[in-house]
Amino acid sequence: MTDVQRVDPADPDARVIAHAAELLRAGRVVAFPTETVYGLGAHALDRAAILKVFAAKERPANDPLIVHVATLDAATPLVEDIPPVARLLAARFWPGPLTMVLKRSAQVPDEVTAGLATVAIRVPSHPVARALLEEARIPVAAPSANLFSRPSPTRAAHVLADLNGRIDLIVDGGATEVGLESTVIDLSGRVPTILRPGAIDLDALRQVIPDVISGRAAGSPTAAMASPGMLPKHYSPRTPVLLYEGDRESALVQMKRDTEQRISRGESIVVLSYTEDVTELRNLGVRILDLAPESNPVAVAARLYAALRECDELGAAAILVRTITTRHPLTGAIQDRLRRAATVATPDT
Repeated sequence: MTDVQRVDPADPDARVIAHAAELLRAGRVVAFPTETVYGLGAHALDRAAILKVFAAKERPANDPLIVHVATLDAATPLVEDIPPVARLLAARFWPGPLTMVLKRSAQVPDEVTAGLATVAIRVPSHPVARALLEEARIPVAAPSANLFSRPSPTRAAHVLADLNGRIDLIVDGGATEVGLESTVIDLSGRVPTILRPGAIDLDALRQVIPDVISGRAAGSPTAAMASPGMLPKHYSPRTPVLLYEGDRESALVQMKRDTEQRISRGESIVVLSYTEDVTELRNLGVRILDLAPESNPVAVAARLYAALRECDELGAAAILVRTITTRHPLTGAIQDRLRRAATVATPDT
């Protein structure tokens, strides 16, 4: 069984942190909270430890890991150099939910980078993650602490549900704040490029580096991916998810029509609904799970993965949800995660 140690997220118990750091230095695997989602940490320079992460998650070797460090200076041995653009971004957004892809040094094992010439680096802001990195004094590779392709864990219970018996320790620091994985920006080429949207959006990045662009290429199931989270199908529950895009009114009309058709065929449906839609959907006679107000994208992002997991537990044949339409820095990231978790509904569905 996996050991679970609860800590105050704002002031974690030094004894628990010291124990977790000792495990990491010894090549063991430890889950811990970051401000985005729970990470599954291992010594980033220990090949055997990294392989344990891939085995526990059932993660393919072509999906690189993000290396977490306590400070920008701690990243220096892991990269060829830290370009001026990285220093500008670090000064503005680190510690925080931004991952930078840089040209790696020879110290970083191929297992961490999927054999690529780059490495993804982040300095997290969560007090538990920061305390652990400072105590361990090693770089920690930490993908999300879940089975591969499933919704990322935003609570320790999610980690336990997926990885109980597969890892050594879970440091339980309560629910994460952001709820979606970090923004990933590639700084290894000529043009800074967002590979994965997150809480730090394109507009915020352009205030620091105006030439940044948003990349839209999907990852290949077999080729090495430039960043985690690039597969077309990802972050998905076991239950099929049907996503309705477009404006709110059109999406709701199509969702209600499809729900009625599926019910008529005897299917069990659960609707993942924004709070504003609950009253309108209630007369459909299906289970409705209230996600959060669409007017509050921060709350939507924080709850999204937990809500998808709750829907999964209801045992329905399908989960129906519409995309978020509110303009906000998190909108793009929420839309991205929903799209990767789902099949997009078409007018003929």
